[in-house]
Amino acid sequence: MSERHPIISITGSSGAGTTSVTRTFESIFRREGVRAAVVEGDSFHRYDRQEMKHKAAEAEAAGNKNFSHFGPENNLFAELAELFRSYGETGNGQRRKYLHDVDEAEPYQQEPGTFTPWEALPGDTDLLFYEGLHGGVVTPDVDIARYPDLLVGVVPVINLEWIQKLWRDKSKRGYSTEAVTDTILRRMPDYVNYICPQFTHTHVNFQRVPCVDTSNPFIAREIPAPDESMVVIRFANPKGIDFQYLRSMINDSFMSRANTIVVPGGKMELAMQLIFTPFVWRMMERRKRALVG
Repeated sequence: MSERHPIISITGSSGAGTTSVTRTFESIFRREGVRAAVVEGDSFHRYDRQEMKHKAAEAEAAGNKNFSHFGPENNLFAELAELFRSYGETGNGQRRKYLHDVDEAEPYQQEPGTFTPWEALPGDTDLLFYEGLHGGVVTPDVDIARYPDLLVGVVPVINLEWIQKLWRDKSKRGYSTEAVTDTILRRMPDYVNYICPQFTHTHVNFQRVPCVDTSNPFIAREIPAPDESMVVIRFANPKGIDFQYLRSMINDSFMSRANTIVVPGGKMELAMQLIFTPFVWRMMERRKRALVG
């Protein structure tokens, strides 16, 4: 953790909804005039799209049925940890971009599914903002979770997470249900070993729970709407959290445990604004004092 160069890390599985959290933070940064160095987790995959297809085919031919983007062999965990360490100490570090589609790739005159060259972070940022799969990973070799000043987990219940992934991959990427199901099964060991354990290290978790039947996510025709769900918000350390204020601002919210507030799904972004804006204020105040000191 660093007062001069704070780090915010948003971590969650593919299809979990981390993008909506990122959108909320972007709104806070814009409103509060915070200059953030943004890092996407996909840029720390080890292989580009074509290389990954080739490696996956090799792994399957060798009998490895669980080769996935979730595990350490296909990610640059050490490089991500080094970025967090370097930024926390100096405000500097190296990043690149993963170009997901034609629109992202065109300005770089590259193919979709490739990486841009590594480059230095901008030199005048107030904080580092990471969003991706592994913002809180801990392994025998690396401890990424030790660096963020604010580590946020986004964790829908598993059936909802699968519905969101199925819908996205089928509607936006043209995959079949069978292909997405195969991906889910292939990733399961790495999901259990490298994704789930992160949420024991997070400072705040957001878990959306549908209030409609999602018992068979593989036949669901649509994603349950926000108003058809509740959001469980758990704080690792509730000291300083004004739950009474949150409950007064968010109708129909309630406390389920001493460190947990439950809010209507449609109020999730409002809850994030109310919770994270003071976090950002405090980070910027500590940063100002540290720089003056």
